[in-house]
Amino acid sequence: MTGTVYKSTGSWYTIKTEEGVFLECRIKGKFRMKGIKSTNPIAVGDIVDYELEETADVTTGVISNIHERKNYIVRKSVNLSHQMHIIASNVDYVFLLITINNPPTTTSFIDRFLVTAEAYGIEAILVFNKIDTFDDAMLDEQLYLQYIYEQIGYKCLRVSSTEAKGVDQLKEMMIGKVSMFSGHSGVGKSTLVNAMEPSLHLKTKTISEQSKQGQHTTTFAEMYDLAFGAKIIDTPGIKGFGVVDMEKEEISGYFPEFFKLKDQCKFNNCLHKDEPKCAVKEALEKDEISWSRYNSYLKILEGDDETYRTDIYNADRIASDETRNKQ
Repeated sequence: MTGTVYKSTGSWYTIKTEEGVFLECRIKGKFRMKGIKSTNPIAVGDIVDYELEETADVTTGVISNIHERKNYIVRKSVNLSHQMHIIASNVDYVFLLITINNPPTTTSFIDRFLVTAEAYGIEAILVFNKIDTFDDAMLDEQLYLQYIYEQIGYKCLRVSSTEAKGVDQLKEMMIGKVSMFSGHSGVGKSTLVNAMEPSLHLKTKTISEQSKQGQHTTTFAEMYDLAFGAKIIDTPGIKGFGVVDMEKEEISGYFPEFFKLKDQCKFNNCLHKDEPKCAVKEALEKDEISWSRYNSYLKILEGDDETYRTDIYNADRIASDETRNKQ
């Protein structure tokens, strides 16, 4: 029998059967021994085969097989640096929720997320949330970021959950699709889902004023069926986003604006760093490529997985200026 994984809590998985019934399942013992390098062999969104198991008047399931995934998105395991954690699989859209100052979302974080989505074949859409809280400076910052990413070709939405701005447009994009919401803790993922589907009553918490950090309210990824014909995967807030399983030579291919120029570089294997006659660096000098994007690229190239956790926009810009002055 076949079902879809809706929730994973580590050792147990909630699946929705083809008959629309929710069933608690576990993994067959030997399943974990297949050399899967992720901390979670089964993820929300997986299509699985299972067999029923009845004990003491309780019916559960045993998962025996995972169907081939259309795609999946991962991040580095928090505790095991050489392993990855599969956040979700078989996703049509991933919506990255971005807040300007409540809490701040850095360009480093945005770019790492987009690179990962590109690498794993998932269309990413940027959602600038809490626009009702913007002062003039924050509005300028948001519009500046939107300009950068729309120029590259990414879709951007401006949303306010509390004032229902942009929510209908978002819902329209989600109909008939499996969508995933992601972003830092406190960017308003659960509040936005509640605005679209009030009956869900997802838990929400306020931002800590002291640290400007959100408090975790979602502890496990979970999929929900929404009344307007969409499925959503709500995910735990992410502090950092380490990029995994990428060779240095392939990273620039996940920056669409770099990829377009790649064949104009003098060298086929150009890393767009120190090489002469590099089309990417020439475009950078003409301000045809964003310095914040180039700075993010260098950080990923150098394997700099720690500093991006605490970056703010100003730090990004200072680093960009330093990079520029070295050229």
